[in-house]
Amino acid sequence: MRVILDTNVLLGALISPHGPPDTIYRAWRAAKFDLVTSTAQLDELRRVSRYPKLKTILPAHRIGTMVNNMQRAVVLGVLPPLPDGVDVSDRNDAFLLAMALTGEADYLVTGDRRAGLLQLGKLGRARIVTPAVFCAETL
Repeated sequence: MRVILDTNVLLGALISPHGPPDTIYRAWRAAKFDLVTSTAQLDELRRVSRYPKLKTILPAHRIGTMVNNMQRAVVLGVLPPLPDGVDVSDRNDAFLLAMALTGEADYLVTGDRRAGLLQLGKLGRARIVTPAVFCAETL
């Protein structure tokens, strides 16, 4: 099973231990599924970790450890543009959809209810679900 975790899910795993995002991250570390990421997502993780509000709650070394761990995932390089007809309300999330298609993911897990990803429900073979739904269905 190939899974993409939205950056907000990855950060949630670090911020709130024992919640669904943390459960999912630990399941990946225990080799329960293949994580698909990209250089774009790793760059995003590094960038958002420098936001002042995150710096106060997340030490840089925890983000660094996560990024290093994610180097062991399926890391996609340059992502193609989305095909015609695939629209995303937040252009900053387009790379997640490109990852889902390019990485042939089975799931895209996101906690962002405002960006419109969850409303898509599915893209290619990837189901787009919340962390709680992913845990309930697969772990």
